[in-house]
Amino acid sequence: MPRGGRKGHKGRGKQFSNPEEIDRQMRVQRELEANGGAEKEESAGSDEDSSSDEDLSKKKSGVEGIIEIENPNRISQKNKKVTEIDIEAPKELTRREREEIEKQKAKERYMKLHLEGKTDQARADLARLAIIKKQREDAAKKRDELKKDTDESKAKR
Repeated sequence: MPRGGRKGHKGRGKQFSNPEEIDRQMRVQRELEANGGAEKEESAGSDEDSSSDEDLSKKKSGVEGIIEIENPNRISQKNKKVTEIDIEAPKELTRREREEIEKQKAKERYMKLHLEGKTDQARADLARLAIIKKQREDAAKKRDELKKDTDESKAKR
């Protein structure tokens, strides 16, 4: 026996629909459609309870027709007319857009504080810069002294 417990279909006789049966089904369907339109007209003039029955009798596609779904989180898509759309309403940003804007603002704030010398990194940079300036001044003084010494030694000769 094959997997899943199903037997092969080869060798089985073919089953054809009876033409009279098809005609009968089509006739029944037409009658339901004709009666369905008449019932809707009649129910429009009757109580509000019958209008709730109409909602239940609407044909649902897919699984909705088989299973009753009660999902409070499900949002039905509603089409809006062009006249109802408010163009000037503030646009809601996505999470990524919000995070990107926050990141840019934080970077600008940091750069402003950095230029004012209020961040730790700026203080460290300024301290390094002061050390380098002092080293360069000392090196310039030594060069001047060496130059003077070489000039004096040349003058003595």
